[in-house]
Amino acid sequence: MTVPRMLLLWCICAAAALSGCASTPQASPERDAEAKRFVAHPASAAVYVYRSDFRSGDDDWTQSVLWIDDRLIGQTLPGTYYRVDLRPGAHRLRGDGPDQGRLTINTAAGQVYFVRLNVVTGTSRFTLVDPATGRKENLGCCALLENWAPGQRPFLR
Repeated sequence: MTVPRMLLLWCICAAAALSGCASTPQASPERDAEAKRFVAHPASAAVYVYRSDFRSGDDDWTQSVLWIDDRLIGQTLPGTYYRVDLRPGAHRLRGDGPDQGRLTINTAAGQVYFVRLNVVTGTSRFTLVDPATGRKENLGCCALLENWAPGQRPFLR
């Protein structure tokens, strides 16, 4: 095996090993309260992706990492949510690795969108829900997680 191939193989193995150590910090109570005002900036759309699933006894149900437009957002956990501000237009939400869950949503400036995420046997199931339902479910279940910032080293936080 050539040196470049060995280096590539080592990088892939290291990334795979580190991905099992993902942890996403919970936001401060102040940031959570601010996000739960459910207000979008006039020039962007606010997308809330939340997990209200609280099953037990299934190890696969907690394993899901959220990506939007091929940008890492963070690891999802039951009882948590992310707020992501996006430019108007089409955006693709997906899980990680072998996870085949996907959803494409079209957003408009100044609007708020809610996406319920359930993880079943390792697959993300995204559902766009109406704003009234999304607000109610989010307020009743969830705590804000911090997004991984571009350029930040995910999984090593």
